[in-house]
Amino acid sequence: MADIAKILCAVDFSSMAPRVADYGVTLARALNVPLHLLYVAPTLRRYGSFAVAEESIENFVAAILAGARETMDEFLARHCQGVTASGSVEMGYAPEAIVNVAKDLGCGLIVMGTHGRRGIDRIVFGSVAEKVVKSSPLPVLTIHPEPGK
Repeated sequence: MADIAKILCAVDFSSMAPRVADYGVTLARALNVPLHLLYVAPTLRRYGSFAVAEESIENFVAAILAGARETMDEFLARHCQGVTASGSVEMGYAPEAIVNVAKDLGCGLIVMGTHGRRGIDRIVFGSVAEKVVKSSPLPVLTIHPEPGK
């Protein structure tokens, strides 16, 4: 039998995030294990070479992280009732951060959404879910953005 002691649920606070969290909560409740929600903010290092004061970038990053932590607290309170749940906000390359945090926390499963991008959007933006599935040593449950499709 699979050993799932904790579940990591990656959320992006989009309109689909409550649907993804619902799957995480349902699984955590059924398995009687804790749930950890993770939001990964993109790094802004690539903008360091532009004519932008480093202090401005640091202040902006601090504001993003503070806002994301506040949103995480609100999201946990609203969408993770009935289970032991925690949340964190990381900054970095999302696929790598999701896999690393899941491993560091001893999770046995990753739950995350897909955006269902097609065509040029998929080529330009890529797929975080696809990269996690390909690189994770843990099983990954992906949730499609539209029920029944």
